[in-house]
Amino acid sequence: MARTMRRVQILLLLQLCKWVITLEARPLADVPIAVTREFYGNGRIFDITHRINPEMPSWDSKNGVGQVVKLVASMKNGSNDNLSEMKFSSHTGTHVDAPSHFFEEYYEAGYDTSTLDMKTLNGPALLVDVPRNSNITAEVVKSLKIPKGIHRVLFRTLNTDRKLMFKKEFDSSYVGFLSDGAKWLVQNTDIKLVGLDYLSVAAYTDLVQTHRVLLKSREIVIVEGLKLDDIKPGLYDLHCLPMRVLGAEGTPTRCILMG
Repeated sequence: MARTMRRVQILLLLQLCKWVITLEARPLADVPIAVTREFYGNGRIFDITHRINPEMPSWDSKNGVGQVVKLVASMKNGSNDNLSEMKFSSHTGTHVDAPSHFFEEYYEAGYDTSTLDMKTLNGPALLVDVPRNSNITAEVVKSLKIPKGIHRVLFRTLNTDRKLMFKKEFDSSYVGFLSDGAKWLVQNTDIKLVGLDYLSVAAYTDLVQTHRVLLKSREIVIVEGLKLDDIKPGLYDLHCLPMRVLGAEGTPTRCILMG
């Protein structure tokens, strides 16, 4: 009797192992293909972050970002899990600039993206449409009539209309701030977060001085490469969470608007 029971147990164990092996080997044909969403919560939450991918633009390059994710371990090749490594510029896609980006003394003092004020990166924000016929000058900023007390402004420009962030080749004709526009903003508004819809907040012809004007006080946060398609102008709750990387003068960030 004992031998019979033992034989039954062994047979059951072997059958169980067979079932497990069969289940592991069976393709998951019923798993739906993942879909990337841009809106959540019945249209109340807008994802304004560009998805990092090989075909998105990279600064001063015709070739785009290139390969971002590389599998270093693969279940298809016998590993127990999938494991990848990532490689891209710290100013890829939707990202923030730290004061150390254009000030060597701030770089040496450690003002990297991990030191940015999270209160500034999260709170009420105004989305405005910029006139489409010029860079952002002092006259343009003045014409927007941004009320006092507004601390975060996202500037939607011709860059969004031209879908520049969806084009592989970098386009130096993008719209950005000129230094006089940055100076007017700093001197005449309460804005502490400036967001724009291409890889740089500053126009290509006025890169250095514009960045230095905005970053000098270490109080203004720059968010670049925002995805502002199909969102009505107005006041929203902004939430931006940059990667926390020691020593980085820029890092990708996830940003959402809630309205």
